[in-house]
Amino acid sequence: MCGIVGYVGEKPAVPILMAGLQKLEYRGYDSAGIAVVDQEAIWVKKAMGKLAVLEDRLNGTRPDGVVGIGHTRWATHGRPSDENSHPHQDGRGDFAVVHNGIIENYLTIKQRLAAAGHVFASETDTEILAHLVEAYYDGNLEAAVQRVVSEITGSYAAAFICRHEPEKIVAVRKDSPLVIGLGQGENFLASDIPAILNHTRKTYVLTDGEMAVLTRDAVTVKSAATGAPVSKEIFEVKWDAVAAEKAGFDHFMLKEIFEQPKALRDTITGRLTPTGADLAALGLEPALLAQINQVAIVACGTAYHAGLVGKYIIEALARVPVVVDIASEFRYRNPMVNEQTLVVVVSQSGETADTLAALREAKRKGAKVLAVTNVVGSSVAREADAVFYTWAGPEIAVASTKAYTSQLVAMQILALSLAQVRQTLTPDAIGEIVAGLKRLPAQVAAVLAGTGTVKAISNRIKDWDNVFFIGRGVDYAVAMEGALKLKEISYIHAEAYAAGELKHGTLALITEHIPVITLATQEQVLEKTVSNVQEVRARGAYVIAVALAGNETVNEYADVVLTVPQTHPVLAPVLAVVPLQLLAYYSAVARDCDVDKPRNLAKSVTVE
Repeated sequence: MCGIVGYVGEKPAVPILMAGLQKLEYRGYDSAGIAVVDQEAIWVKKAMGKLAVLEDRLNGTRPDGVVGIGHTRWATHGRPSDENSHPHQDGRGDFAVVHNGIIENYLTIKQRLAAAGHVFASETDTEILAHLVEAYYDGNLEAAVQRVVSEITGSYAAAFICRHEPEKIVAVRKDSPLVIGLGQGENFLASDIPAILNHTRKTYVLTDGEMAVLTRDAVTVKSAATGAPVSKEIFEVKWDAVAAEKAGFDHFMLKEIFEQPKALRDTITGRLTPTGADLAALGLEPALLAQINQVAIVACGTAYHAGLVGKYIIEALARVPVVVDIASEFRYRNPMVNEQTLVVVVSQSGETADTLAALREAKRKGAKVLAVTNVVGSSVAREADAVFYTWAGPEIAVASTKAYTSQLVAMQILALSLAQVRQTLTPDAIGEIVAGLKRLPAQVAAVLAGTGTVKAISNRIKDWDNVFFIGRGVDYAVAMEGALKLKEISYIHAEAYAAGELKHGTLALITEHIPVITLATQEQVLEKTVSNVQEVRARGAYVIAVALAGNETVNEYADVVLTVPQTHPVLAPVLAVVPLQLLAYYSAVARDCDVDKPRNLAKSVTVE
């Protein structure tokens, strides 16, 4: 997730681009840059760091060009640096491009272009777009961009400018958002509406496979594949500026919950082959994966819960023992790890102090360390032996949602990789999981389509002081995350228990009408889970169950059932947690809590 802005009109472009980037900085803040067509040349200025660094670097040097593009970056390919910042150019400086998304086949294209004499200045996938358009340009920028689009695979929103056609911007979209703003004698381009709201409320929202050509007097929309004209209806924005930054959602947390299908799709992209996981995506040698005799997962908070899910999945698929530690405990207990241990550290920010200290302790003891993080160039990414990036984009809300489900996918792909190398699964079993992973984004979108029942439950829960979550196996790990979400943003006391432990003390706390939220997605323990539901129902509990569609057994005993689509058991946690995220969110709203900034908590914990 990054921010794109573009302008073509009669006014100097730089102030408009910089103001637009300021509105989009929540989408990425690793680096920023602008490119302006000025006196038949393309003028580029970019800088690593937040937008203020670029502002300082401009230092009053602002060309008068009236066509330009800008970008604020959330790094995926290539660490944050001046060289990796957008916009990127071709070797001659005739073209500039900004891009959001991931070009899956960039390495193959880069190698081919390098063999043809192209020299690259960055580590990014984006730079190949500039070199490709240079290679295909024959006087028509639109035609060259069409050829580029026909060759690349992946997800993208991209905008191109050319010094030979100085009054034009050509933009394309697939999977990443792109909005056109319509003005008088000027037109605008952006990843999100806030960047253009001060200039116009009349917009076109591009859909996948569309190409827009912007000049000061007109915007034409075409099929990127065929060039055929596309008729677009004007969408008039009714939101105020604050709501627009959240894409019309009331809070960043809700926006990020609804961004999960894209976050999952981006995290899965390029990590799977038709026959399993792409082992190269882990950055670890298959021989190393084959010889390890233990996996240790170390994390804090929500990331720790992702690690607990990972334990169940890795042990089930790869048949290697897994221990999961809270990072603040790991470093102080003289952990038993060595050269045959793979230590997996999980941190959304990559800067969590306890997790970073645990990483260093693991390396001191000779273990190989794989970092699972959402931030390219972060401390854990730099110090680990290998990195699995979750491409969830920035999270603004303190309570993690899309980063968590992306971490679950990372655990599932790691488990699949280990199973392949250790030959603990048949090809058919691997294929079933691969197919299930590819379905997850659409299935999460289906869960998000029905929120009415969750809202109604939240209105009932909001007045209670205590809520209990129960589950067995991997459902217990998901229950722990559900309880954490509810307590951290609604301030309702919530506890998660292994369902089989109810009789060992917890039943003493079950009273008339108290909510008990039951996770019931694992067929092999379903009968036992239903027995536990009957135990709490017998004591008057109000039972809310999360179950796979078609599970009639749970329906018989629960007061309310929130269903999620059928999937492979190891993939169910990704779907099962979504209703729990929504439940926490709507309960917090009903209690008039500050959802995005819960009391006493911070997004990134950089102290012990």
